[in-house]
Amino acid sequence: MAVFDYAPAPESRELANLKPAYRPFVNGEFVDGSGEPLKTINPATEEVLAEVGTASPSDVDTAVKAARRAYEKTWGPMPGAERAKYLFRIARLIQERSRELAVLETLDNGKPIKESRDSDLPTVAAHFFYHAGWADKLDYAGFGPDPKPLGVAGQIIPWNFPLLMLAWKIAPALATGNTVVLKPAETTPLTALVFAEICQQAELPPGVVNILPGAGDVGQLLVRHNDIDKIAFTGSTEVGKLIQREVAGTPKRLTLELGGKAANIVFDDAPLDQAVEGIVNGIFFNQGHVCCAGSRLLVQESIVDDVLDKLRYRVSTMRLGDPLDKNTDIGAINSEAQLTKIRELVEAGESEGAHRWTSSCPVPERGFFFAPTVFSDVHQSMRIAREEIFGPVLSVLTFRTPAEAVAKANNTPYGLSAGIWSDKGSRILSVANRLRAGVVWANTFNRFDPTAAFGGYQESGFGREGGRVGLEGYLDV
Repeated sequence: MAVFDYAPAPESRELANLKPAYRPFVNGEFVDGSGEPLKTINPATEEVLAEVGTASPSDVDTAVKAARRAYEKTWGPMPGAERAKYLFRIARLIQERSRELAVLETLDNGKPIKESRDSDLPTVAAHFFYHAGWADKLDYAGFGPDPKPLGVAGQIIPWNFPLLMLAWKIAPALATGNTVVLKPAETTPLTALVFAEICQQAELPPGVVNILPGAGDVGQLLVRHNDIDKIAFTGSTEVGKLIQREVAGTPKRLTLELGGKAANIVFDDAPLDQAVEGIVNGIFFNQGHVCCAGSRLLVQESIVDDVLDKLRYRVSTMRLGDPLDKNTDIGAINSEAQLTKIRELVEAGESEGAHRWTSSCPVPERGFFFAPTVFSDVHQSMRIAREEIFGPVLSVLTFRTPAEAVAKANNTPYGLSAGIWSDKGSRILSVANRLRAGVVWANTFNRFDPTAAFGGYQESGFGREGGRVGLEGYLDV
């Protein structure tokens, strides 16, 4: 079957309004950070995008003090209906500047523009709209007659969904009356700092939101600060464990959303064409830079050959290249370090005896790119079946019975998400009830909504973000 060839359809990078330098945001103003400046690069071209000022210990202390002052004097005492007005205003400004933010996100992160534009930005605005609606209804949310905010929240977000993870953290914190000091990822700070501009546009009171760029040392300072009431972290399991050790024995509340190794289970009665699209979305969306990515595909043994044939053909049609091209399906890996990790695990898969198939799509000579790859004949003992690759690499295992599928799906220290593909609703419900995963999708994958709680078990963390349940993590109840 012929594959369409698409003419280039690049989005203009000028829409990003890229500046040569960005600064931390503290107490309602952009300030000169006294940390060592960092240079953020475009992973698709390896060009330097901008110089970013970073925070020092004194900057962290100043930001926490500003957040505490705003919490005690302004934001905490403010009626929920008034807080809601600011959140609605922020949501509308995000919508108005969505094209700018989408292009900037793609430049800084490497993800395809169609994902930044059509997935990330609409969901970012939706989170602020949704949580604005909760701000004046907390007394009726089932948390008691007078739920109180915790105080100052220290928030640390990853590089895979920079602006979306910011929204997941900041929107519920502000809706419930807390103030925020947020550290964006070292490699993707730009949209967080433009969000700070939006806070100024919305005339958010000074100190309610503070943005401190920097490396892991800035996050460590936040975690250790004595005047922080809540830590919310999304990132690797290894760092999450370190944070939990730091917080243990202190009164700080903690929410952790960590790594995953999700099982995507396909039964022999599944609609295969639909399932293949779900498999592709589950592992190749955002270059596989997704904590809940369906990186372990469990296929019923009787249909594995059909599934692999359809899957390889579908993956061979995916377009890898310039993230700003609207036709691109797979963009750049976020950093050279992450690309090195992906290559190491792929080499381990080959050396341990799995069968590797990699798309023959052309790979740009410059930038951090990795062609979509599918491993078959994978066993549970292999590293590619156990470790989080966080890249466009799929491991395919087989099973014969539903019980075996459940056993293999649960054979992981993680527990963030899973998917089930079947025409039988009873089978879906039966299997879903036995899976140890925080989110289970049925005949779909990677569907997110601000009204639905998200979070994991075991080494995927604890606590929930989104929905009514997610509010509880920011309330003293």
